[in-house]
Amino acid sequence: MIRRIPISDICTIYDGPHATPKKTEIGPIYLGINAITADGKLDPTEYAHLSDEDYVKWTKRVTPKPLDIVFSYEATLGRYAIIPEGFYGCLGRRLAIIRNTSKYIDTRWLYYYFRSPEWTGFINSKIIKGSTVNRISIEDFPSYTIPLIPFETQKKIVNVLLTIDEKIDTNQKISDNLQKQLDLLYDYWFTQFDFPDANGNPYKASGGEMDWNEQLKREIPKGWKDGDLYDIADYINGLACQKYRPREGEDFLPVIKIKEMHQGINKDTEKISINIPDKNKIENGDILFSWSATLEVMYWNGGHAGLNQHIFKVVPRDYFSKEYVYHQLSSYVINFVRMAEARKTTMGHITSDHLSQSKIVIPPESIIDQFNVLGSPLHKKIQICIQENLELVKLRDWLLPMLMNGQVTVE
Repeated sequence: MIRRIPISDICTIYDGPHATPKKTEIGPIYLGINAITADGKLDPTEYAHLSDEDYVKWTKRVTPKPLDIVFSYEATLGRYAIIPEGFYGCLGRRLAIIRNTSKYIDTRWLYYYFRSPEWTGFINSKIIKGSTVNRISIEDFPSYTIPLIPFETQKKIVNVLLTIDEKIDTNQKISDNLQKQLDLLYDYWFTQFDFPDANGNPYKASGGEMDWNEQLKREIPKGWKDGDLYDIADYINGLACQKYRPREGEDFLPVIKIKEMHQGINKDTEKISINIPDKNKIENGDILFSWSATLEVMYWNGGHAGLNQHIFKVVPRDYFSKEYVYHQLSSYVINFVRMAEARKTTMGHITSDHLSQSKIVIPPESIIDQFNVLGSPLHKKIQICIQENLELVKLRDWLLPMLMNGQVTVE
């Protein structure tokens, strides 16, 4: 039988500050819960910052160090991540640090254990339900027990899981780099109007003819025209899925709401009858546009599913490609957000009027075709990376509990 020991025997637990400093544009990192992803990573795009003066105050309890495990104990529970090398910052509210103090414990093994179903099930049984948010007791946490297995076994488990995670990270970096190339290509062609002219030179920069467009109140390339977002795509709204629950024994699809757009499909995802109209079903590579409260455009990559209301499936029209429509819509959504900011309100939702009143530049088919020659291969490579990562995540999450409980061993 595997011996279990209290966390306090091998770690020190540090609670973070219970207040929020004034945020700054630059400075040390203020690490909030939203910067810890559900997949156990830190997302630098979600970092906030604080002043050097406040940093001194906010690190009186604890200064995060490399290989510390940061975790959430209130509100959004079950988030764990490892503090990386070079991190200079402090903890935000509702976060704490687990600092390994034992030579018999591999910190990365401990991190993976905290993300295992065994630990998740245990910690869920300790949730204290509050009137506003749920929490786990930071005072009781050190007394919770973990299995003590041989150090060499810990390292072998880490090597397997870390290899998968490193491949996921590599794929993500490749995907991000390709996406930046695609974004730059779109901007160069359709924002700066420096698509190749007949001689292969940048059109506008080389003196290409421009015409004033009264609707857009600016110059656009000769032969281009103005239009709206309805000219380039159809917007198919999802269903009120509670009306289409699967009957007993009937096949079903997962329901994609805004939560699934961000976090993917999980055990809590609702189900819908498979016999809904085909137009309300989505597949990998479909463009989704959440139009209520959260305004966001993304490619769906979670497999065959049913679409909930408040999300459009965006279907390109005529000669317009997915790559072009995705970028055009993504760039225009910023206008909707700015409109809301100017009125100092949140954009409640996008209506058909918003879409029909939009004003965009529409290039001729020949330009779209040329763009596709360069853009489509980049898009396909991005999708390959994303699909491979989805499979790697499934493999890692399948192996994790079995490696932890000894069902699978590493020689």
